Amino acid sequence: MTDLKRSMRSDNPLNGKHIVFLGSSVTYGAASNGVSFVDFLAEKMGCRVTKEAVSGTTLVDDAPDSYICRMKKLNPEMKVDLFVCQLSTNDATQMKELGEACCTYDMKDFNTKTVAGAIEYIIAYARKTWNCPVAFYTSPRYDSAQYAAMVGLLQTIRRKWDIALIDLWNDSVFNDITAGQRSRYMADPIHPTREGYLEWWTPYFKRVIVPAIS
Repeated sequence: MTDLKRSMRSDNPLNGKHIVFLGSSVTYGAASNGVSFVDFLAEKMGCRVTKEAVSGTTLVDDAPDSYICRMKKLNPEMKVDLFVCQLSTNDATQMKELGEACCTYDMKDFNTKTVAGAIEYIIAYARKTWNCPVAFYTSPRYDSAQYAAMVGLLQTIRRKWDIALIDLWNDSVFNDITAGQRSRYMADPIHPTREGYLEWWTPYFKRVIVPAIS
């Protein structure tokens, strides 16, 4: 490593931090040969990442590879500085039941067969297990009324739990790209290309993830 890179990393609040990313194809990098913004963040920011991402999986806990099932297989003893979860587009595509925010904070009260219950369970489990800040991130804007409803639900849950929300869906500046950029940055309405992750997503996450880890 050059002296310049050492200097850049020493001045970087993410340097050496361990960030866990839980998600599906967008977190994995399905249209980018398995490379996503997660990998670029690790490379450029000097953080250590655990990328628990499986394409096609859902927040709703109704399959052995659901977010919750995979989260529970992670080492409960590891030190985690930030837990970041993707608001999965698969729940919208598969029309999973939305549900609503629970009136308690007790994990046993959450209906994890609904999107709301799964989100709350993930937040509660991550905080209890790793005692770390929790953030959720959304996909950018695309044509899906079901996903829009999920984003609205997440905003309600965010206020209840006081978690960080990286809301690409509602960020008008982030979504304001040219048709040419969109054709380069997105393989389809949901999945970024390698260029999209590197030039569009990673610079954005570099800016917004530092406050989430504080």
